[in-house]
Amino acid sequence: MTEDPRPGIDPSRSSCQPNRLCKEKSPYLLQHACNPVDWYPWGEEAFEAARREDKPIFLSVGYSTCHWCHVMAHESFEDPNVARLLNQSFICIKVDREERPDIDQIYMAAAIAVSGRGGWPLTVMMTPDKKPFFAATYIPKKGHMGLTGLMELIAQVKEMWDNDRESLLSSANIIVDHLKGRQSGRGADVQKEAHKDTLSGSPFDSSLLSRGYSALSSIYDPENGGFGTAPKFPTPHHILFLLRCWKRTKNILPLEMAKTTLQGMRMGGIYDHVGFGFHRYSTDPEWFVPHFEKMLYDQALLAMAYAEAYQATGEEEYARTVREILEYILRNMTSPEGGFYSAEDADSEGEEGKFYTWTAVELKEALGEEDFRLLIRLFDVYESGNYEGGRNILRQRSSFSDAASVLKIPEEELYHRSSDMISRLYLARERRVHPLKDDKILTDWNGLMIATLARAAGALQDPDLAMAASRAADFLLEVMRTPEGRLMHRYRQGADIQANLDDYAFLIWGLIELYEATFDVKYLKAAVHLNEIMDKHFWDGEAGGFFFTADDGEELLVRKKEYYDGALPSGNSIALLNLLRLLHLTGDTSLEGKAALLARSALPAVSAQPLGYTMLLCALDYALGPTYEVALAGSLEDVGLKEMLAAIRSRFLPNKAVVLASGSEIVMVAPFTRDLVPVKGKAAAYVCSDHVCQLPATSAAELMALLEKN
Repeated sequence: MTEDPRPGIDPSRSSCQPNRLCKEKSPYLLQHACNPVDWYPWGEEAFEAARREDKPIFLSVGYSTCHWCHVMAHESFEDPNVARLLNQSFICIKVDREERPDIDQIYMAAAIAVSGRGGWPLTVMMTPDKKPFFAATYIPKKGHMGLTGLMELIAQVKEMWDNDRESLLSSANIIVDHLKGRQSGRGADVQKEAHKDTLSGSPFDSSLLSRGYSALSSIYDPENGGFGTAPKFPTPHHILFLLRCWKRTKNILPLEMAKTTLQGMRMGGIYDHVGFGFHRYSTDPEWFVPHFEKMLYDQALLAMAYAEAYQATGEEEYARTVREILEYILRNMTSPEGGFYSAEDADSEGEEGKFYTWTAVELKEALGEEDFRLLIRLFDVYESGNYEGGRNILRQRSSFSDAASVLKIPEEELYHRSSDMISRLYLARERRVHPLKDDKILTDWNGLMIATLARAAGALQDPDLAMAASRAADFLLEVMRTPEGRLMHRYRQGADIQANLDDYAFLIWGLIELYEATFDVKYLKAAVHLNEIMDKHFWDGEAGGFFFTADDGEELLVRKKEYYDGALPSGNSIALLNLLRLLHLTGDTSLEGKAALLARSALPAVSAQPLGYTMLLCALDYALGPTYEVALAGSLEDVGLKEMLAAIRSRFLPNKAVVLASGSEIVMVAPFTRDLVPVKGKAAAYVCSDHVCQLPATSAAELMALLEKN
């Protein structure tokens, strides 16, 4: 196996004259350490230089596996003529958006305000006091088709900076006023309602869930699954929300929407049928041609969606997909310490998708003629190719059950033959030059993967997955915390960068799931402790909700507060769900008041456009109930308790909290478990809902009757 050599500095390149980025740890920044552009990392040194030299800032934000970031780098930042213009006119700063999402959020909002579009690479021009006056995404080196090129733009901005600076400063002030206006809240209104310390009687009700479902339905693609047209993104929290809509209403349509989408993605080219895992998004409505990069957070959230679909339907194809995604993560994306790497690139050997696509000749060499013919029947492969340059993207033609029926082969036999072919293709592909792996470990994305591994461990009855989740959690809790218990955001050659809201919220989510998978109290205690730190340093005491950055973090242009669920759920959405789950796991009623304030702070945004807040709507679904607290009394070795656990974990019961009332440690975290004991020597389940408790159940059947009666 060979890996694409682009990360970092290649000392064999005699032309390489490293800039300041050579001392950084980010794989993305190291990719630019040999650029002729005189890059600075984000920091006071750069801004002091801008003030001293009276130059504006040229800020470029991207990430290591971003295809168009590579294009702009090769086209412009590696070009000595462009570099000379940039160095003469600007102080140039490079930022890895995955390391500094706080910076990225602010200037991405500026780009959307200025141009109406966002994405990466993000290109910003701003004053030495960090105020943007221009923001865009990819800019070609030279203008064409009516677009201004980077070389022309640099000259125009330099002319204005030298001779018409007031126009640029005026633009900057307008943009800053817009950004700060977006952050203005309804603080007084929220605080006036603070006495309403529960979600009952709040302006939230199930009609908001209905509006969210209607909005999602309006952009649903019934032919291919998914939402919108092209490019088409997986957006797994849409699936999580649809499953909850089905559970709440018993309407079959949201379930069918979820199933069609999951099936379309699993069969499409967006799925890596050879090495497993999902690519970032599809460039077409049919999930066929992907953008080939793979992100850790996509694997985590999509595996969560397939695991929940398996619990909801019992269909084995969903379980198989979960196993394959997690096999990819544990095989290819897990560090020796147990944490999870961030991403794999779309490009190798300078070509997007080269690692993942096949010519017919390559397929025949790996499989032989007979199996190649079967592959054609199963995976939409053509002798002439179905993609650029005569290459093929593997795309499954139909489900295994349908294919088996047409081919008159038992489904199990067909699956085993297909698996054998895939194994041989995998071995052949391993000999290729691999795309770059971004090997930094991010606390927030690792929190998502821990949550998924823990949930999948229960759904698939696979304790090895819980062990992998525990190993990752132990690594984060040991290495990614300061002596004061504060989290750090990134690990690469050591832990650094102060954590943001997502780090806390996502890791707390993972720890909650891990506690319910293992009943190791240390994870619940850690979740409670981190939640207290998050509340102390991120909570907006005036308007409610959590800021993205800590109160003692770097002072940026705006202290943002985000509710929108984009490619990732927002930290506030997950924090709301965490507050509610910790309330039911620990019995700490103060958390309900905090959840109510958080929910109310989000209300204006969610009410205006519920489609953009489906993860927050999942949290609202939990809040509206019915929600069940299940306390299991007995030993984990007890057969009856094992049966009850297996029954709980095999079903789709999203609005429940399960605690093991055994031992003295849990009483310290959840005092209500103190007097819960087995009944007549048999393991018992104590079930409460809406502040009403039932008589204890002593069998799986009795327990399920209590949990499913509503």
